[in-house]
Amino acid sequence: MAGKRNIYRSGINVAIFIALEIAALGLLRRSTSGQEFFLSRLSHSVISTVWGWSQSIGDYFALKQINESLSKENFELQCALAKYDAAADSLNEAEAGRPFTAGNFTFSWAQVVKNSRNKHHNYLIINKGAKDGIASHSGVITSRGIIGIIDTVSTNYSYAISFLNSNFNLSARIGREGAVGPMAWDGKSLSHATLREISLQHKFEKGDTVYTSGHSSIFPPDIPLGTIEGSKIINGSTYDIDVKLFQDYSAVRYVTLVTNKDREEIQSIEKKEARK
Repeated sequence: MAGKRNIYRSGINVAIFIALEIAALGLLRRSTSGQEFFLSRLSHSVISTVWGWSQSIGDYFALKQINESLSKENFELQCALAKYDAAADSLNEAEAGRPFTAGNFTFSWAQVVKNSRNKHHNYLIINKGAKDGIASHSGVITSRGIIGIIDTVSTNYSYAISFLNSNFNLSARIGREGAVGPMAWDGKSLSHATLREISLQHKFEKGDTVYTSGHSSIFPPDIPLGTIEGSKIINGSTYDIDVKLFQDYSAVRYVTLVTNKDREEIQSIEKKEARK
């Protein structure tokens, strides 16, 4: 408030000064022509001073409004961020290590005890077993890809076949609605896989994302796996597509175990159809 009073007082003082100058100019203008030149220069100086004061006062109040608006927006963003952090902390404390269900799948957190990656038949040992409700044929995933499939289970641990295994195949899709085919590790690099049997009629581009298709009874759909880096035509009829994987298999420490609760029913139907 004190700042506003000072500005208003300064404005009044300037107005009084202007009035006095104009009155003086009116008296002096009746004198000689030489004085008129001096008075003209003086009047321009007064007008410039007035405009400068007026502009400064206007800029002050405009800038103050902008600062108040930005301050409020900043406060609102800080509040939203604090709420998000609190919710995330609460979720982590409540859910870490506890199984939860989404759709037909049950998810649980686990830690990798051992991870081989220098062979053609790599595997993982995970610190969850039968006492934790883990069974064979559960999937092992992260938010960045497929890690493997549980093969055998003991009381406290599980043995999983790694995706980095020449015998491992999964069903993958180009984009959300694109072509589907089997994808497997290329056997050479920890960061590349090959998506096969893609018909030549299907269109795709370098950089397109590849996801799990959902055609598997083990893995949920739409888990991002990697991006297309290149392709080649096989036997003039299909594409083999080179996929750059998102998952860094040299740094797998924590994973999610996923179990399809309807898997046995799905397999039962498949077996009946296979006998026909």
